[in-house]
Amino acid sequence: MHLNNTQYQTIMRSYDLKRQHHRHLLEERRRKIEQAVPEYAKCQDLITMISAKRARAAAGGRSEAVADLKDEAEQLKCRMNTLLEENGFSPEDLEMTFDCPDCRDTGFIGSEKCHCFKQAVVDLLYQQSNIRELLKEENFRNFRLDYYSDVPDPGLGISPRANMRSVLKICNHFISHFDEEDDNLLFYGDTGVGKTFLTNCIAAALLDSCHTVIYLTAQHLVDLMQEKTFGHSEDSELDPDMFGYIFDCDLLIIDDLGTEFNNSFVTSQFFSCVNERLVRKKSTIISTNLSLDDLQNNYSERIFSRLVSKYRILKILGDDIRIKKAIS
Repeated sequence: MHLNNTQYQTIMRSYDLKRQHHRHLLEERRRKIEQAVPEYAKCQDLITMISAKRARAAAGGRSEAVADLKDEAEQLKCRMNTLLEENGFSPEDLEMTFDCPDCRDTGFIGSEKCHCFKQAVVDLLYQQSNIRELLKEENFRNFRLDYYSDVPDPGLGISPRANMRSVLKICNHFISHFDEEDDNLLFYGDTGVGKTFLTNCIAAALLDSCHTVIYLTAQHLVDLMQEKTFGHSEDSELDPDMFGYIFDCDLLIIDDLGTEFNNSFVTSQFFSCVNERLVRKKSTIISTNLSLDDLQNNYSERIFSRLVSKYRILKILGDDIRIKKAIS
């Protein structure tokens, strides 16, 4: 997928709008304070006059006058802070706010793209806006344990509901320690037990905390790998930097592993993707309907070894939730 000039300008325009929005909010807060505390506005006017006097005194070489005026201005600022506190305000109310404090809504930290810019690119290139709409429904606020039976599984001795409670505890730890631990998760279980919903819940939580998340089905990932390796036409939308995003995003979600067409090329490329993210200490979540035996049989020993040694393997128990929803 290609980030053309129009798309780049769209992203930069969004930053302009963010800064305009926050400047407007600042002006609204300032007007509110000036209306509620008239003396504050008078102090502000006096400081403006003192600044002009200091400039003239400095131009005339009158250093003592400059120092006196500076002290006078500092006293007024202290008085203004006192007025704010006495009237239920704070000096922070008069500071500019930002959606992203790290880059101050510019998209760049120095010459480097900010993490929020990278997420904006991800949103644009992978149509995450649609996923974001989905995540308004599929998030932990809407996660329901009552879809999981509390009757113990005969073979495992634990109920699907108790099992899911344990899984949720691990997921919450994954999210709360995301920046400290380069952990990886693999969800497996029957169709319809909530694996994709659960990955979407995690994605929603991390997107809300300004992390970059890329969601790809296994088949989509394979298609991208094939196009990257075997070339693409001039009208292709493949971004030459796309695999940089896949390898460097904070979280990569590979959904429905096992539904893709598999061969030695796919296996090799999939190993490269998994291994590269492990090397870069970037977290990945994989979901699959395959059993562990099927994973071992369908993929190389190298892949299976990476998965069992570097991923938290979590089985999701239960009945098909989609059928339960349809019935209810």
